[in-house]
Amino acid sequence: MPFIPHTENDTREMLAAIGARAIDDLFDEIPAALRRLDLAALPDALSEQEIRRLMRARAAEDEIELNFIGAGAYEHHIPAAVWEVATRGEYYTAYTPYQAEASQGTLQLIYEYQTMMASLTGLDVSNASLYDGASALAEAILMAVRSNRKSRSNRVLMPASLHPLYAAAAQAITVSQDIRLERVGIDSRGRTDMAALARYAGQDVTALVIPQPNVFGALEDVDALADWAADNGAVGIGVVNPTALALLEPPGAWGRAGVPIACGEGQPLGVPLSSGGPYFGFLTCREDFVRQLPGRLVGRTVDLEGKQGFTLTLQAREQHIRRSRATSNICTNQGLMVTAATIYMSLLGPEGLRRVALACHAQTRALAAKVGTIPGVALAFPEPYFHEVVLRLPAPPARVLEALAAQGVGGGVALGPWYPDLADCVLVCATETKTDADLERYARILRAALDGKGARL
Repeated sequence: MPFIPHTENDTREMLAAIGARAIDDLFDEIPAALRRLDLAALPDALSEQEIRRLMRARAAEDEIELNFIGAGAYEHHIPAAVWEVATRGEYYTAYTPYQAEASQGTLQLIYEYQTMMASLTGLDVSNASLYDGASALAEAILMAVRSNRKSRSNRVLMPASLHPLYAAAAQAITVSQDIRLERVGIDSRGRTDMAALARYAGQDVTALVIPQPNVFGALEDVDALADWAADNGAVGIGVVNPTALALLEPPGAWGRAGVPIACGEGQPLGVPLSSGGPYFGFLTCREDFVRQLPGRLVGRTVDLEGKQGFTLTLQAREQHIRRSRATSNICTNQGLMVTAATIYMSLLGPEGLRRVALACHAQTRALAAKVGTIPGVALAFPEPYFHEVVLRLPAPPARVLEALAAQGVGGGVALGPWYPDLADCVLVCATETKTDADLERYARILRAALDGKGARL
């Protein structure tokens, strides 16, 4: 709401109608020890004009002329039509269809979205979205544990090549359910160490998480990983980049029989970076897992007159049942973001998505080639990769990135805080939004920043 419309008289009348003396009486179930009445640490209230000026100043601080930062959120070209359509009133205000069949437009959009995501991942069913990619992974893990009745260990193997923030979110969401997330190391190629994984062979393992591409941009040997999971009675969970799936083998086709669950972050599909959100998570699965899938499923049918219609086919019991019995307690879908993604995928089509993915890969290869000529700069991991690479630098990454930022370039993400063994490394991304001139500028500024092996940094 842009403002609170209730006057003091309105508030008194509403309190009188419900038999309450004051607004504080509405919160009397909260123990006094937990209530914070002292708000002295908060700044004084600002006027609307002051708020606008403050927010413009904050927004200006976020501006980067050239962005080579990826690590889970990516800058892609979004056709103007996507958000012109998505922000029309009939889409902008539509959310969860509680009176489902009265919301035919919303239902059709969800149906089209689910069809596209199922096709993209090579699986049978998609839900209507989740909060973000990290929470989608947590939900996928919970699905796997509920579905794998042959396993009693609740052990989920999670490669170190998975995005650390995804691992942290999954840990936070699943730890109270006695699920053990066990880390599997990486090899010299920046991929899941198959030798380390082999030590778990024959043990009771509930699920194996398979990132593709992984956090380093490297392409995992997904066929071998999917087959390992199947051979050892574990549920394979693919964590995938939807743009990459326009080029790469879908999770439903990995190995001999594919993995039964796939999830990931949908932000690359027409959602702007927006300083970190809102984004949306996607979750797809094989049909025999469908009753463990959180959220709503929309189907297409015909009415008594033979006219096409859309209806809720399945609705997981989340808000409407005891918390302990629910398949999910994150009761949200990102309706507006899904609307934009559906429009984006409709406009581009399979060939358009493929061209975007090809352009991303080509520009990342070109960037790697340019910076590879700079003395002391080298790729930390060899090919294959998609649209991110890890650069090993001859100077402290944090200072190099500061120097790049001073020239208006978002130079990447320092990996040291996540991986101490990669303290001299930076993760760099190039998408289809980068021109050859942009790549040349990045290489030129990086070379200047490293001149004298960091003496001026």
